Amino acid sequence: MAAQSKPVQKLTPFASALAGALGGCFSTAVVYPLDVAKTRIQALPSDAKGKGKDDLSVSHVLYRIFQKEGLSGLYRGFGATMLNTFSMQYAYFFFYSFVRGSYITRITRKLPPGAKVPALSTAAELAIGAIAGALAQIFTIPVSVIATRQQVGRTDRKTPGAEPIDAEPAKDSDDSFLGVAREIVEEEGVTGLWLGIKPGLVLTVNPAITYGVFERLKNVVLAAQQATSSKLSPWTTFVIGALSKTLATVVTYPYIMAKVRIQARSADKEDAELHHYENPEPHHFHHEKHKHVGALEILGRVWKREGFFGWYQGMQAQITKAVLSQALLFMSKEQFEHWAVAIMILFARFAHRS
Repeated sequence: MAAQSKPVQKLTPFASALAGALGGCFSTAVVYPLDVAKTRIQALPSDAKGKGKDDLSVSHVLYRIFQKEGLSGLYRGFGATMLNTFSMQYAYFFFYSFVRGSYITRITRKLPPGAKVPALSTAAELAIGAIAGALAQIFTIPVSVIATRQQVGRTDRKTPGAEPIDAEPAKDSDDSFLGVAREIVEEEGVTGLWLGIKPGLVLTVNPAITYGVFERLKNVVLAAQQATSSKLSPWTTFVIGALSKTLATVVTYPYIMAKVRIQARSADKEDAELHHYENPEPHHFHHEKHKHVGALEILGRVWKREGFFGWYQGMQAQITKAVLSQALLFMSKEQFEHWAVAIMILFARFAHRS
């Protein structure tokens, strides 16, 4: 049993990052079709009523994707998403472990010898999580942009308002990871790979809230069961992880939706359609000449057309996917820490022999 397993040695930031990345890829792979469904729901423009918004339940969207695109449609962009998950989780856990460890070391130096290090405050946990998330976002968002485009489907870019749920790749288009990356760079330049960076930085509070709440609840539960066990059971870890992620998702969801619409460019298509109605002269939708709609403008439009609940379009899919993947990550993290240590030992031995 996990409770009786040999304790994992104190991990270096690299080992902790590898463990988090492996766990993140595993949990994301398990629920991947849900990830595709929630991305397509979130990317649907707010003016798309009557063109696909009749039923945005997860099951219905999954059925429509499977019916029109087959099993491959449910795994569109899988490779890019796994790369994004691995790089994002690795970067986040590396920076989180490094920043947290440095902070604790600094606190320890101020304590008398032998004194117990106090638990970090909620504010400190949130700040550390936000710093780690911001650094991870800056380095990994290009892969996220490409993965989002692949999941939504690369429809004809000259047709504003195309519906992303039933989207299919344009004919003769290169839908590969490099193909999508090349198209983005050709249309918008290298900066196009960083679309959504501003809401992405705002959303660093999501993992910060998740891990801050998780650590706080874990300490409370451990203190309550100190007489019986000094370790959380897998089921308790699952419940705490689910509660933590649900709270973080509810708080940050409007920005999550706005970020997806920016990266999928559905907000730009909607904006181009509005300009077309105002100026019906023939024109083409060129992204390199088009100013991208910002997150606040997207949220303002949604509020005006659909009210407060419009901000939470697709939240059911987001919470289902996020909670399951995050809970699986928390449950499996210890095992992946063992594997990470083993991988690094094997790598060190291989490097030494070479």
